Amino acid sequence: MTGGAVPDPFTGSADWLPDPPRPVVATPAAMGGQLRGRRVIIGLPGHGWRQDLRADETVVQGSRTYVPVMPESEWYRAEAELTEVFAPLVPVERVWVEELGITGTGRTGAGDVVSRLVSLDEPPRRSPVAALDADALTGRRVVQLLEDGGERRDLRAVTELHTSDDGDICARVAAELDWYRWSWSGRAPRTLEVPVHLLWVE
Repeated sequence: MTGGAVPDPFTGSADWLPDPPRPVVATPAAMGGQLRGRRVIIGLPGHGWRQDLRADETVVQGSRTYVPVMPESEWYRAEAELTEVFAPLVPVERVWVEELGITGTGRTGAGDVVSRLVSLDEPPRRSPVAALDADALTGRRVVQLLEDGGERRDLRAVTELHTSDDGDICARVAAELDWYRWSWSGRAPRTLEVPVHLLWVE
């Protein structure tokens, strides 16, 4: 992973920052592959999309193929407590699988309106946004960049940016399973403090 010189928002000096994590791109579920546990997006071209869903393996009924799809919170609960949950069957042609694309370079912000326009033929590519540039963090899917150049995903931010006891700007994150478990059990998740330059909204 390479980095670039980016002006520090407080001092104006150029500091080294790692490249952003890979973007999320949508691939039609009909293209095959294992679906169980995968993040998916459902919807209709020209109409709209719904995300934060997980899939199970396809089901064939008659001549049509369907994908069982459930809210991500239900999937995590079913996996953690080994219970069955209701999963509506969605026609496979209305399901897209979230994949990781190719890493871009530099920081990405909101951009102007024209640069944000997308086609309604498929779910839009989602480029990561630096935590420093995001309008809010709490509850959002985030990616932690690791010192060795890797990425840690399936995380949720549990705080906004704040100053740590050491004086660093950071936010606290939790594993996504623990984030969802918090809602059904009331048990607060274990959290990790991540420096702002290593944290991106997915």
